Amino acid sequence: MRCVIARYPFDLTKDGVLDSMKGVTPEPVTGESVTIGRRRYPVKQVGEVITRQDRRDFSGGEVTRAMARLGFTCHAAPDAAPAPTTATPVQTASALLGGTTSLDV
Repeated sequence: MRCVIARYPFDLTKDGVLDSMKGVTPEPVTGESVTIGRRRYPVKQVGEVITRQDRRDFSGGEVTRAMARLGFTCHAAPDAAPAPTTATPVQTASALLGGTTSLDV
Protein backbone atom coordinates (compact mmCIF):
# COMPACT_ATOMS: atom_id res chain seq x y z
CA MET A 1 0.00 0.00 0.00
CA ARG A 2 1.30 3.42 -0.90
CA CYS A 3 0.94 6.13 1.72
CA VAL A 4 2.43 9.54 2.44
CA ILE A 5 4.00 10.21 5.83
CA ALA A 6 5.77 13.53 6.46
CA ARG A 7 5.41 14.45 2.76
CA TYR A 8 7.37 11.34 1.67
CA PRO A 9 5.75 8.40 -0.13
CA PHE A 10 6.16 4.92 1.35
CA ASP A 11 5.17 1.50 0.05
CA LEU A 12 4.09 -0.36 3.18
CA THR A 13 2.85 -3.90 3.62
CA LYS A 14 1.49 -5.58 6.70
CA ASP A 15 4.29 -8.18 6.60
CA GLY A 16 6.89 -5.45 6.16
CA VAL A 17 5.63 -3.59 9.23
CA LEU A 18 5.59 -6.83 11.25
CA ASP A 19 9.20 -7.55 10.22
CA SER A 20 10.31 -3.99 11.02
CA MET A 21 8.77 -4.09 14.50
CA LYS A 22 10.07 -7.58 15.33
CA GLY A 23 12.45 -7.34 18.29
CA VAL A 24 11.52 -3.70 19.09
CA THR A 25 10.58 -3.19 22.74
CA PRO A 26 7.42 -1.07 23.11
CA GLU A 27 7.76 2.25 24.92
CA PRO A 28 5.15 3.22 27.52
CA VAL A 29 1.90 4.25 25.83
CA THR A 30 0.83 7.79 26.70
CA GLY A 31 -1.09 8.75 23.57
CA GLU A 32 -2.42 7.04 20.47
CA SER A 33 -1.21 3.48 20.00
CA VAL A 34 -1.35 0.56 17.58
CA THR A 35 -1.35 -3.17 18.23
CA ILE A 36 1.23 -5.00 16.15
CA GLY A 37 1.39 -8.71 16.81
CA ARG A 38 0.73 -9.11 20.50
CA ARG A 39 2.30 -5.82 21.53
CA ARG A 40 0.92 -2.31 21.77
CA TYR A 41 3.23 0.43 20.51
CA PRO A 42 2.90 4.24 20.54
CA VAL A 43 2.17 5.39 16.97
CA LYS A 44 5.15 7.76 16.98
CA GLN A 45 7.50 4.87 17.79
CA VAL A 46 6.03 2.80 14.95
CA GLY A 47 6.34 5.73 12.55
CA GLU A 48 9.96 6.29 13.51
CA VAL A 49 10.86 2.63 12.98
CA ILE A 50 9.07 2.10 9.66
CA THR A 51 10.03 5.45 8.07
CA ARG A 52 13.44 5.98 9.71
CA GLN A 53 12.50 9.62 10.24
CA ASP A 54 12.54 11.79 13.33
CA ARG A 55 9.28 11.71 15.31
CA ARG A 56 8.91 15.45 14.99
CA ASP A 57 8.64 15.18 11.19
CA PHE A 58 5.22 13.47 11.13
CA SER A 59 1.98 13.45 13.07
CA GLY A 60 0.51 10.52 14.91
CA GLY A 61 -2.58 10.79 12.73
CA GLU A 62 -0.58 10.05 9.57
CA VAL A 63 0.78 6.84 11.06
CA THR A 64 -2.58 5.88 12.57
CA ARG A 65 -4.31 6.21 9.19
CA ALA A 66 -1.62 4.13 7.47
CA MET A 67 -1.72 1.40 10.13
CA ALA A 68 -5.53 1.26 10.07
CA ARG A 69 -5.49 0.91 6.26
CA LEU A 70 -3.04 -1.98 6.61
CA GLY A 71 -5.43 -3.71 9.02
CA PHE A 72 -3.75 -3.09 12.38
CA THR A 73 -5.86 -2.21 15.42
CA CYS A 74 -5.40 1.44 16.44
CA HIS A 75 -6.31 2.83 19.87
CA ALA A 76 -7.15 6.36 20.97
CA ALA A 77 -5.19 8.09 23.72
CA PRO A 78 -5.90 6.70 27.21
CA ASP A 79 -7.62 8.96 29.71
CA ALA A 80 -5.17 11.24 31.49
CA ALA A 81 -6.60 10.76 34.99
CA PRO A 82 -9.68 9.24 36.52
CA ALA A 83 -12.48 11.66 37.33
CA PRO A 84 -12.42 12.89 40.91
CA THR A 85 -15.04 11.50 43.25
CA THR A 86 -17.81 14.02 43.78
CA ALA A 87 -19.22 14.62 47.21
CA THR A 88 -22.92 14.58 47.98
CA PRO A 89 -24.50 17.86 49.08
CA VAL A 90 -24.63 16.61 52.68
CA GLN A 91 -20.89 15.75 52.63
CA THR A 92 -20.07 19.16 51.12
CA ALA A 93 -22.10 20.99 53.79
CA SER A 94 -20.49 18.92 56.54
CA ALA A 95 -17.02 19.72 55.21
CA LEU A 96 -17.83 23.44 55.04
CA LEU A 97 -19.02 23.35 58.66
CA GLY A 98 -15.80 21.71 59.79
CA GLY A 99 -17.01 18.15 60.03
CA THR A 100 -15.29 15.14 58.54
CA THR A 101 -16.59 13.39 55.49
CA SER A 102 -16.13 9.91 54.17
CA LEU A 103 -13.98 11.48 51.42
CA ASP A 104 -11.42 12.64 54.00
CA VAL A 105 -10.88 9.17 55.42
